[in-house]
Formats: sequence, C-alpha cells, structure tokens
Amino acid sequence: MKRRHALSLTLGGSAFVALSTTRAADDKKPTPPAPAPVDTSKAPVELKKGDVILFQGDSITDAGRDRKRETTANDAAAFGRSYAGLIGSQLLAEHPELALKVYNRGISGNKVPDLEKRWKADCTDLKPALVSILIGVNDLWHKLNGNYAGTTGEYETGYAALLKATKETLPGVRLVVCQPFVLKCGAVNERWFPEFSDRLAAAERVAKEAGAIWVPFQDAFDHARITHPEVEPGYWAGDGVHPTAAGHALMAATWRKAVGI
Repeated sequence: MKRRHALSLTLGGSAFVALSTTRAADDKKPTPPAPAPVDTSKAPVELKKGDVILFQGDSITDAGRDRKRETTANDAAAFGRSYAGLIGSQLLAEHPELALKVYNRGISGNKVPDLEKRWKADCTDLKPALVSILIGVNDLWHKLNGNYAGTTGEYETGYAALLKATKETLPGVRLVVCQPFVLKCGAVNERWFPEFSDRLAAAERVAKEAGAIWVPFQDAFDHARITHPEVEPGYWAGDGVHPTAAGHALMAATWRKAVGI
C-alpha cells in the first residue's frame, strides 16, 4: 500500500513537472505577428445600384463647376469642365440601370488642410461608395508663392490621417488617390523641383498605406510627352497646372483604366 502511494506521488510529481516545463516552453514562444493589412487597391470595383461616387480636389477637379447646384447629383453644370465631369457623364450613360449618384466637390485653391476642414459636409455626409481625391499641387504652389508653409512631411501625415478617418467613418468605402502632376511650362519652373517629386512619392505612400487605388496622372502626362515630342507641354496644360480639354480627356481615360470602371 505504501509502495503504491509512493508510486502515485512520483507519477503525479512527474506529470506536474512535465506540465510546468511545457507551459514554460509555451511562454517562451514568440507572439505570432499581426496579420498584414489586406491590400484592397487591387480588388475590382463593382458598382452597385444607388452607389454614390464623389470627386474631390482643387481647381483641377473644380473646373468652373456651379457650386450653387452641387447638392443635386448628376447635374451637368455642377460637374464642371473637368476629368470628373467626363467620367461622371460616361458612367451615367453606360449604367442607367444602376441609378448612380455622382458629385463633384472640388474647390479651387484647396490644400490638404482645406479638405480636412470641410470633409464631413463634402464627403462623409454624402456616404459615398467611392471617393476619388486629387490634391497636392497647391500645397507646394502656395508655398512657393509665400502664402503657405506646409512641408512635404505635413502633406503626407495630413493626407494619411484624412484617409484613415474616412475609412473609419465609412467602412467599405473605396478610395482612389490620384497622382498630382505638373508640366514644365507656364507657372511651373525649376523652383518646383525636387520638392514636387518628393510630394509625388509621399502621395503614393499615402495611397499604399490606405489601400487606395492609385491613378498615375503624372506618369500619363510624361508618357504623352514622350510619345508626342512634337507637341508642346502647354497642349496638355496651358499654365503647367490646369489641364486643357485634351489634358482632361487624357486624365479621364487614365482614371478609368486605373479604377477599372
């Protein structure tokens, strides 16, 4: 009887030691890494009935739109004479069965901080399914003119925070970040560089971090200049910043190819 009791104690003690050893080993195992964020930038955009599509930005997007009529979706006057108006009109013509609602809320002169100030009324309150943003040229142009002091770092952090807040407020929203662009003519000279190039890189990082679709406008204009060297840059943007009719048409085609709708 004593021998059995001693044996059971020995086995029990061995089991306890083994369990303790296993737990200690488990405690030393590295914590598994957090799952990588899902890259939604490559996911196809599927338009659904009643979707709201919103274009945001500065004067390039604004393009003389009638702001008094901006509250009405699909209004030609409220679209302006820009790539946004071309895209919106095309989508409405191609998908009448979807009853899409397209808005242009670009405002001339805007920078990232200006978007932030009006974002609730001009973005999240509209509950868009897709938001396309083109912003950045004024963030440097106004700085060169002495009317603004924002750095490239502030442009990047402010832009990233805006997109993060948008995704938190509108789960499932598809974000489209458009590459800012300039052509070397008119108001654009060597003073713009290399800082403008730095800001292009910052915008691309912001898009990648947010899982946004990237629309390569600068690349498209650069390609057009290479394939048509006989054409002056002013053919695409008279002052180097604001596109001509040809420039807006090139932007619309580039946007639709990148977004896939």
